[in-house]
Amino acid sequence: MRRIGLLGGMSWESSALYYEILNEAVRERLGGYHSARVLMSSIDFAEVEAMQAAGEWDAAGALLAAEAAALEAAGAECLVLCTNTMHKVADAIEAATSVPLVHIVDVTAAAVRASGLSRVALLGTRFTMEQAFVRDRLAAHGVEALVPPAEDRELVHEVIYGELVRGVVREESREAYVDVVARLVADGAEGVVLGCTEIELLLRPEDVDVPVFATTRLHALAALDFALS
Repeated sequence: MRRIGLLGGMSWESSALYYEILNEAVRERLGGYHSARVLMSSIDFAEVEAMQAAGEWDAAGALLAAEAAALEAAGAECLVLCTNTMHKVADAIEAATSVPLVHIVDVTAAAVRASGLSRVALLGTRFTMEQAFVRDRLAAHGVEALVPPAEDRELVHEVIYGELVRGVVREESREAYVDVVARLVADGAEGVVLGCTEIELLLRPEDVDVPVFATTRLHALAALDFALS
């Protein structure tokens, strides 16, 4: 089993979910006392969030690239960036390392296409929904992403930063997200991509009437596929 290098802490709530998914999947696949071979760099999210808010993406990319290089030096044989938003700086990480980066958007797009769909709703942080780095990469795989209108984008973003990254899960917020998805489905979305790793703490497949593509789970399992190949 290869070592998986996790770039986590953004937030630690969803990074813990990566660790749980990886170890549960290893136990299911290999049985016995097996667990995942994982190295993690858990970054101070306050530092990264300040860079996001200030638009200092180059500085954020340099920070994550240095952490990724440290994981590689420690023995990581692939890298997993445990956040959708910070895939905006994935190129900086890849430039600083020589081991594969398992890209969350590529993994998600493959799952959407395997389901026979090509048009999905995209929920995430304001950065993920309003900037093009996720939508363009999905489009390169033949997947069109619909994002909510401005008012709904603000709601989705505020729930992530005001609640989910703090470990707060509110039924009222779940219902609000369900309504956002319903409006996007009415506009033609065939499924919904949970394009923020924390959203899986809130929105469940049974909450909506279309297929749900949970990026955290898809990403973690793709990394495990690589580690066990």
